[in-house]
Amino acid sequence: MGTVMVAEGTASACTHPKSLLAERYRSVRGETERLCRDLSAEDQMVQSCAEASPVKWHQAHTSWFFETFVLREFLAGYQPFHEDFHWLFNSYYKSLGEEIPEKSLRASFSRPSLDQVVAFRAHVDAAIARLLERDAPEEAVRRIVLGLNHEQQHQELALTDIKHAFFVNPLHPVYAESAESLHLKSASAVKLGWTSFAGGLAEIGYPLQNDDPMDFCFDNETPRHTVYLEPYRLANRLTTIREYLEFMEDGGYRRPELWLSEGWETVEREGWNSPLYWKRSAHGEWRVFTLAGWRSLESLLETPVCHVSLFEADAFARWSHRRLPTEAEWEVAAQGLARKDAAVQGNLLESRAFAPRIATGEGLQQIFGDCWEWMASPYTGYPGYQPLPGALGEYNGKFMSSQVLLRGGSCVTPESHIRATYRNFFTPATRWQFSGIRLADAI
Repeated sequence: MGTVMVAEGTASACTHPKSLLAERYRSVRGETERLCRDLSAEDQMVQSCAEASPVKWHQAHTSWFFETFVLREFLAGYQPFHEDFHWLFNSYYKSLGEEIPEKSLRASFSRPSLDQVVAFRAHVDAAIARLLERDAPEEAVRRIVLGLNHEQQHQELALTDIKHAFFVNPLHPVYAESAESLHLKSASAVKLGWTSFAGGLAEIGYPLQNDDPMDFCFDNETPRHTVYLEPYRLANRLTTIREYLEFMEDGGYRRPELWLSEGWETVEREGWNSPLYWKRSAHGEWRVFTLAGWRSLESLLETPVCHVSLFEADAFARWSHRRLPTEAEWEVAAQGLARKDAAVQGNLLESRAFAPRIATGEGLQQIFGDCWEWMASPYTGYPGYQPLPGALGEYNGKFMSSQVLLRGGSCVTPESHIRATYRNFFTPATRWQFSGIRLADAI
């Protein structure tokens, strides 16, 4: 995920009352605290895989962002909470100087304590409140909006990371006792069908508004541009566990002809024989680990298969005699379900399900939420793409190599954070994200 690009313009910050921005700031920051509320200090120190970070680090890094890019530049007389935090909680902004040399070391230091990190957050929050009480420059408004979207990214990552941490813990703790029941034997997913699209010329990318300092997108969503599409169709819902189990039972993980070369090498090297979080008992019964604890596979057969890599998604599509969508195909379809300035609909973080749900209803389902959808498109810049200048431009452009795109958000993506133009990206072997499969085909 990357840095937010905010519309350039001349409107003053008073075009959008500072009270609304202050309310949004409190809401987003408060959501982070709610998501961490039931995690112990020990829980928040765990870093259980290379992709993950400790939850304590997520809390500190998001505050570091506001301190570094907003308060140090725009609040006169601001006193940093602790000068060492400037490098300690840097992620990979090389132009800012020193940082922790290895991401894996984020779990190796017990100090600062969780109490100190919480105090850091309060210190930053109080300073942002003071800034918004004044005549905050328009650029400061843009960066606060950017920081709030950055924090929403880390809310999703924190839940993804704690799920993995609890999975590798021998006690397999439950994150959310109150999550809705996932025992859904009596429910059935809507029958697999297809939604057709005529193709032709279409526009994709975010339409920036030049007069709104709170209108934003990530810089990799621009510029808006024209694409040509052949006629195509998309599956009306995500692939279910039942359907993926058929692939497995047909030898999917033992048939090299179904796999990309690097994917087959990964399967053999890692010993994959199922999606992440699946475990088989001594009696041959599958279980799936969720944020609400272990669930029998039988109870989840109609829900979307989740935590699969691009390699697994592609192999399943080949086995199905279909393919994965391109990002342009997906976005054109999603544009019909999302309108600017209107909340998207789907099983997102606000539902508090913390897991994919069964698809119901008619038409194109599960475009937003449930699982990120792997695309058949590499992560590259759009024609004319320009990263943001300075350190804020480091997040996106420099990762446009060896990454694959995902679209649509997941069950732990905040509702106000996702949209039809949003481009997520990971390496093709990534499975710890809430990632799933939607099939596509030519007409």
